[in-house]
Amino acid sequence: MRKRNKTKDKSGDTIFPLNIDELEKVISSKFENNPDIKFSTYEQQGRKVAIFFIDYQVDVQKLQESLLGPLLNMEKEWSNDSIVNEIPLNSATKISSLDEILKRLVIGEVIIYVEGENESLTYLLLHKESRSLEKAETESLVLGPKISFTESLATNLNIVRWRIKSTDLVLEEVKIGKTMPHDVRIVYMKSIANEEDVNTLRQRLKELDVDEIEDSVVLKQYLEDSQYNLFPQFDHTELPDRFTYSIKKGKVGILVENSPSGFLTPSTLFSFLESTEDLYMRWQAGTFLRLLRFFAMAFSIIVTPMYVAAVSFQYTIIPTEILITIGQSRAAVPFPPLIEALILEFLLELLREAGARLPTKVGQTMGIVGGIVIGQAAVEAGLTSNILIIVVAMSALSSFTVPSYLLGTTIRLIRFPLILLAGFLGFLGIMFGLSLLIIHLLRLKSLGRPYLVPLYPLRLEDFNKVFYRTPFNFTNKRAKAYKPKDLIRFNKKDATKKRDIDE
Repeated sequence: MRKRNKTKDKSGDTIFPLNIDELEKVISSKFENNPDIKFSTYEQQGRKVAIFFIDYQVDVQKLQESLLGPLLNMEKEWSNDSIVNEIPLNSATKISSLDEILKRLVIGEVIIYVEGENESLTYLLLHKESRSLEKAETESLVLGPKISFTESLATNLNIVRWRIKSTDLVLEEVKIGKTMPHDVRIVYMKSIANEEDVNTLRQRLKELDVDEIEDSVVLKQYLEDSQYNLFPQFDHTELPDRFTYSIKKGKVGILVENSPSGFLTPSTLFSFLESTEDLYMRWQAGTFLRLLRFFAMAFSIIVTPMYVAAVSFQYTIIPTEILITIGQSRAAVPFPPLIEALILEFLLELLREAGARLPTKVGQTMGIVGGIVIGQAAVEAGLTSNILIIVVAMSALSSFTVPSYLLGTTIRLIRFPLILLAGFLGFLGIMFGLSLLIIHLLRLKSLGRPYLVPLYPLRLEDFNKVFYRTPFNFTNKRAKAYKPKDLIRFNKKDATKKRDIDE
């Protein structure tokens, strides 16, 4: 009996040449006889060919018209070379490894094997399900584009290309994941983005050794400079206009297959308080809204701890009229201010989380009605005071002004240790907690860049790009914080030159 010559892959698996029946048994055993594996055999001039694929992952119409039709109508004898030459598809790949065949099957490729050949052919005829472009949910805007990214990487790349019509735009491809690889794209402007930032991000991606990544939010956590802090270090967004606007400033973006959002780096604490909506307003209104967000963030962090500290220890700083009102509202409350504040903050977080998990209409109704009913019942039952309900409500309202959901969550978490420090040490505890927080922020980095720039290190020339807005004629330079290659956006002298209508 003649011994067959077998092709071995790197792992030692022998797979080709095989007859068609043996190949079908091997594939069926690997997929536990899964009925979704379609295995078809055709014969021509005494030669057999097997075609197999996963049913719901392949574009059946394209399979029939572009592959099966030309294959069955071929006049030449079937072979790998003749099939590649006769079938007008550009995605043909020759493989002989069983592991490679299985990997390509699960990502939607069609495998063709001509009996007796030492290699099989694969064609990518993937059928992707994707939702249409919809309005952004977590980052709502009054002015500006409303569409958001989708789970389709091709759609997201199309949107980015549509918004940045330039040959300078780079969409670098990287594969992440050993067992279930995902397509990841590094997005940046070649003539603007800092080369060191691009290389650092590329290195971190290539050195990442994981089986799979579920979403861009998960990938972001793998790539961050420090995974042991509360503050997000990469800016996360589902808005294409915010994504492309940051790319044009010199940042580097990441888009991931099956993820409806992208992230940007390097980022600063103040990046999470910016909104592209500021650009669509007059510069005076944009400045007011930015300053309002900064104030609201600080107010949300310290107002409840200050109430606890003042009522528990430093009540002498409270004006007499207000102190009498607070004393009357707390007369029937059996708990100290610390416990009272923690109970109310905990109830607020329960309402917020429940409202986010319920269907939209039910969640909104439950949040409003639940807050009113529970708050009123708590006051009447003597569990809390009216004054503290107002303080906690103002704190929650202030946290909602932060455009970034991730930073808003961080602010909510910071409040609890500050309340505890205020309850035990008063204003001294608050100052101690804020000092630790500032020290932590000073040490924090995003892709190796300082997290508090332009405050630290101090860059006064970047203040008009962070804390306030100026007329567009005066924004001729990009922020130095990201160290872009090209610092100049346009010629300021030409932009401010007055022209007659007939020029």
